[in-house]
Amino acid sequence: MGLSDTLSGTWLIVCITIVNAASMSWFGYDQGVFSGVLISQDFKDHFPETAKANISGITSSCFSLGAFFGAITAFTAGDILGRRRSILLGLLCNVVGAILQITSFHLPQMIVGRIINGFGMGMTSSVCPVYQAECSKPRVRGKLVVVGSLCNTAAFCLANWMNYGLYFQGGALQWRFPLAFQLVFPIIVVTAMLFVPESPRWLLLKDRHEEALQVIARLTGKNVPIHDPEVHAEFLSIQSALQLERKDRIPTMDVLLCRDKTQNFRRLLLSMGTQFMQQFSGVNALGYYLPTLLQQSVGLDQQMSRLLTAVNGTTYLCAAFCCLVVIDLVGRRKLMLYGATTMGSCYLIAALCLHTAQHDESRKKIMGNVTTSMFFLYYFFYGTSFAKVPWVYNSEINSLGWRTRGAAAATATNWMGGFIVTQFTKVGVDNLRWGFYLLFAIICYAYFPVVFLLYPETSRRTLEDMDQIFIQNPSVFVFGKPDMTRRERPQNFIDAETRRIEEAEREQLGKGTGLEVDANHVEETV
Repeated sequence: MGLSDTLSGTWLIVCITIVNAASMSWFGYDQGVFSGVLISQDFKDHFPETAKANISGITSSCFSLGAFFGAITAFTAGDILGRRRSILLGLLCNVVGAILQITSFHLPQMIVGRIINGFGMGMTSSVCPVYQAECSKPRVRGKLVVVGSLCNTAAFCLANWMNYGLYFQGGALQWRFPLAFQLVFPIIVVTAMLFVPESPRWLLLKDRHEEALQVIARLTGKNVPIHDPEVHAEFLSIQSALQLERKDRIPTMDVLLCRDKTQNFRRLLLSMGTQFMQQFSGVNALGYYLPTLLQQSVGLDQQMSRLLTAVNGTTYLCAAFCCLVVIDLVGRRKLMLYGATTMGSCYLIAALCLHTAQHDESRKKIMGNVTTSMFFLYYFFYGTSFAKVPWVYNSEINSLGWRTRGAAAATATNWMGGFIVTQFTKVGVDNLRWGFYLLFAIICYAYFPVVFLLYPETSRRTLEDMDQIFIQNPSVFVFGKPDMTRRERPQNFIDAETRRIEEAEREQLGKGTGLEVDANHVEETV
């Protein structure tokens, strides 16, 4: 019996949530910290090449490029290594990359360090939300995944305030200390990892039934026996869904042509789509370059730019708390529809203000103030919608056999989108000016019909319900179908789960296992 066998019930869920939260905190911290590093005078002195827009862009965006390949690695390694070992491998890469950055005196070493750090971040950001979702009950799953994303935002906020505070500190400390501080996060993750087991759904995927049953019992509550009806009902529900998936398994080419009943490729595209929408809403354009944009587009000095960036991070954190409250109350679809409308409006107003300021010098200051307020509002609307929903959605929508691959593909899309946006933000602002923000307004508005037409609701469904969503509704369009769009769990999904449990019970009894299960005792989801 190791440390990973000591916790159960609420404390075990808390420890799993800490693993996800601390990993996602590191992700958020890395997104926020480099905006201050780039404009530090000592950093510019050590790396004068970053004065060029393209070099500055690649120095920032190479982190996202490394994360893209890390997520692609998780696509294949996640199901082979398991959730725990994949996270630990990602953490090791993170630490190596962080140390290379902290000790850099030449730009190539800084870039290599950021790529390795990004590679590890791509792995952990792919696997951690899946691990959290697979160990959580449907009624709280959205909230717990959002807790991880909320910690991402809190760390982003911390990084921005640290950048502001260190503005008054000259020398290498101004940028080396923020890079070194990120090593706090792996200490927290590794400590928590000592006390958590492997995901029960991955154990079942590998036919380690006894271990899976024990983990389900521990997740259900303290001192709950493995023969508890609720434990067996959940075990049989997952097992029967997996067996059905294996029974209907078809060649990969047929999956890519959407010929499988559960439409795995369509689900993978939907999860990738949420992350594409997140990144091409322009969040990393502001995340990495907000101080630079406030100086260049609005005309503020460096101190005020850092201060406003830190205040903006605090507003973003408040928005994330709002999302934590409403995500299971409102549902995933409505939040994405609301986010598309509001974010697009913020960019549109910002673009019009900058256009006015460009042609009327007398109104430049007032238009700059309005633009700054639009950036703040954008972060609030983004924080309550696309900042959190994609991470929840892609951990829910995919089938058990494709869940890690789907989450990895979605996260790879996120990182590649982040790389593209970050790489070309400064070039875009230099050349398009106000038109750069108009471009993002058009993109955000385009999300509304895409979500409305194509995206089913996943709130309050069990992870095994997702198969039923696509089996019963093969059309790519979901609007006008209450079972696909309403927040409450449809009765036919509850009935389907009951039938799966009864069939699994009969099958096991037919094999003479002696397993007795109360088939009417199914997972409470409302």
